[in-house]
Amino acid sequence: MATAVEVITAPWNLGLRPPGPGREPGTWRAPDALLSAGLEARLRPARVVELDRPPYDVDPQPATRIRNGVTLREHTLLLGDAVGAALAASRFPLVVGGDCSILLGCLLGARRHGRCGLVHLDGHSDFRHPGNHDAGAVLGTAAGMDLALATGRGELLLTHWPVVGGPLVADEDVVQIGDRTDEHRPPVVRFTAREVREIGIAGLAERVERRLVRRELDRVWLHLDLDVLDERVLPAVDSPGRPGLDLPRLAELVAGLVGTGRVVGLDVAIYDPERDPHGVYAAPLVDCLAAALSPLATTETPV
Repeated sequence: MATAVEVITAPWNLGLRPPGPGREPGTWRAPDALLSAGLEARLRPARVVELDRPPYDVDPQPATRIRNGVTLREHTLLLGDAVGAALAASRFPLVVGGDCSILLGCLLGARRHGRCGLVHLDGHSDFRHPGNHDAGAVLGTAAGMDLALATGRGELLLTHWPVVGGPLVADEDVVQIGDRTDEHRPPVVRFTAREVREIGIAGLAERVERRLVRRELDRVWLHLDLDVLDERVLPAVDSPGRPGLDLPRLAELVAGLVGTGRVVGLDVAIYDPERDPHGVYAAPLVDCLAAALSPLATTETPV
């Protein structure tokens, strides 16, 4: 099991549509906002790796019906290298994004070290693919397709990868938590937002672990889309909604999952500092992540 965190910043917004004419989504600013709010100081990571910000293209790119698809593949490969290197060094990669399309690079890096399941903590299914929407009429956005792409549904550009091939994760090896809609319901084990409230965090963590044991999964990646939080707690996301978790329950859930010893890494996505102009939410998010990952905080000298 990893004994120290390695923070990897993925400052991109490639998987989102423009919020308005001539504007880019602001999620690329999230890594800097969270680091400035004390994330590095609280977690004391062994290393911080800062990836470059990829260019955002408002117009469709050639040979793909996914927005920024070509650029997304290029930077997914780079992120996969960074995650793979962290795991090879026996560290726990915390990938700070960015939008939900960062999941692909995280799983790619994890899969290079063998089979890896996925716990998908998200307020939405993120399961849009050509089988349930008209790709010819609407340009796809990978942040709403990340689970579909990860399970091998969609363009080969983003479903077939060197070494791994595709899919990055099997349907049976996915547990989804927090979806508050029935839109594009995926064929995976699923605990909706309302079920989470009924079961409770401790009971949910136990059920998830039982599923991982049953599937003989000793390695899983944890994806955290912060829109799983109730919009009254965090409105500064692309698609806020309710019901959802509050910060203490989110910290408890992440800590419980990481505490199983099966989670090899975590990505955090979709916080948009441009929707938080006064910086109200960055510090509480850092507090939540620090509480959840405190057992991994290191006293090593960072490199």
